[in-house]
Amino acid sequence: MLTDAVRTELADELELAERDRVAIDPLVARYPDIDVVDAYEIQLINIRRRLDSGARVVGHKVGLSSKAMQQMMGVDEPDYGHLLAEMEVYEDVPVEAGRYLFPRVEVEVGFVLGADLPGADCTEDDVLAATVAFAPAIELIDSRIKDWKIGLTDTISDNASSAGFVLGPERVAPNDIDIKAIDAVLTRNGEVVAEGRSDAVLGDPVIAVAWLARKVASFGVRLKAGDIVLPGSCTRAIDARPGDAFHAEFAGLGSVRLQFI
Repeated sequence: MLTDAVRTELADELELAERDRVAIDPLVARYPDIDVVDAYEIQLINIRRRLDSGARVVGHKVGLSSKAMQQMMGVDEPDYGHLLAEMEVYEDVPVEAGRYLFPRVEVEVGFVLGADLPGADCTEDDVLAATVAFAPAIELIDSRIKDWKIGLTDTISDNASSAGFVLGPERVAPNDIDIKAIDAVLTRNGEVVAEGRSDAVLGDPVIAVAWLARKVASFGVRLKAGDIVLPGSCTRAIDARPGDAFHAEFAGLGSVRLQFI
């Protein structure tokens, strides 16, 4: 476990890397003993700094929610990061790719909570009861670590590689769609670049949200009414380049688009 001074030093590095858009070497390469607790504490240092500067948490994202990604990282559970209001992007406002280091997009079924979730004892039934709607979403991910050469503790420290998100306009109540069987297709500049289904997320995205509620409770955090939760990607991540126009279509759920300049 790292000292508080080293945790703060690494948080400083990540903060500067994001601000100046200059990537840093993997943390785990320099500190092989860094563990998951260290990584979440580093993440929280930077989140608290942003909150102190006026930022607002509007939800959370789950990462590593596919079995394939967990096996690749050598872990047996997902990770999570914070979504801040300043990270939201919009369908009708092009995003500058140059604001990021190595931007990629992921296709997700977003959860909009209408009630607070329990903490340590949260169940899948609790999640469904508290969810007011599902929404089509694209998460914009980025890494402040050079060339996306990340280990588990690198991505957790780096707010689970989160950078932005956009929701499409449609909202569908949980009773009106099978959350485990939503087909998704992502196009880039009119060409299909990724396809998947919602059950790629732990077999059921609801499982990921319940896990998240239990996990954040251990850090004194609760998922609340109005929060947006991104449970993990239905497809592989796709690189975003200047000029790219993305469109994600979800069977029975609508669509969402994101334009880069």
